[in-house]
Amino acid sequence: MTNEVLRTPEERFSLLPAFPYQPHYVDKLPGFESLRMAYIDEGEITSGEVFLCLHGEPAWSYLYRKMIPVFSRAGYRVVAPDLFGFGRSDKPVKESVYSFDFHRKSIIQLIEYLDLSNITLVCQDWGGILGLTIPMDMQTRFKRLLVMNTAIPIGEPLSEGFAKWKAFAAKAPEIPISGMFASDALSEVNLMDALAYDAPFPDNSYKAGVRRFPQLVPVEPGMEGVELGIRAREFWSKIWAGESFMAIGMRDSVLGEVPMQNLRATIRNCPEPLKIHEAGHFVQEYGEGIAKSALEHFGLNV
Repeated sequence: MTNEVLRTPEERFSLLPAFPYQPHYVDKLPGFESLRMAYIDEGEITSGEVFLCLHGEPAWSYLYRKMIPVFSRAGYRVVAPDLFGFGRSDKPVKESVYSFDFHRKSIIQLIEYLDLSNITLVCQDWGGILGLTIPMDMQTRFKRLLVMNTAIPIGEPLSEGFAKWKAFAAKAPEIPISGMFASDALSEVNLMDALAYDAPFPDNSYKAGVRRFPQLVPVEPGMEGVELGIRAREFWSKIWAGESFMAIGMRDSVLGEVPMQNLRATIRNCPEPLKIHEAGHFVQEYGEGIAKSALEHFGLNV
């Protein structure tokens, strides 16, 4: 890739008391050799079980700070990448670089690079929009699903809330990152969290991915990702044989209870969801309890 790329200075991440994890970097993913991806790799690498935590818009792996320690203390490996354009990963400046296929392939390449298996997919927002299309093409690597406030779009509207968010993101001169989290999670996001969510973006030039993601959700016929979504729904409803656990942030006006119950109906043998009534879209802000409940449901160490 020859487009201009920005890399957030490391000092921007110097105040992360709730996220003491050392980042790992890879700059040789096939097809992405000019880009450096950051990821967290915690817990017991030889445990045989991997929790792959995929964030969404406009978050980064910091969003999983309350779930990572639950999984790692239980003796499992936890991998949480930052998608390109977010977190510590490189940020192409041109919005045209960002596409559904671009991000999906980068996740697939990371899974293959780390040779992950026995994966529990942990996903929310774009982490699910992308992530839920991957197990169908890597069936031997995935074992379980922990899904939160997301969807599998197939060229149809998701919700009135999403339509409003997409329109706002298209017109806003700058999307206020920390403000989105602070207004979403009642009292769960403090000042240090706000600094952490703003950290990847020193100025508006770093936010190409933030601006682009809402426009990429496949909510209209013919958009990139629609055919993958159709295939994914077929996979989850008819082929998926793994265990599933669902948690819903009930205050979410974008991907809340109605879209999530629709998704649940698509996932074979998905049990009744855990409803977090005080949580909004970023349900991982209440992630400690969700992670413990999921481990108990799966019959794993807590």
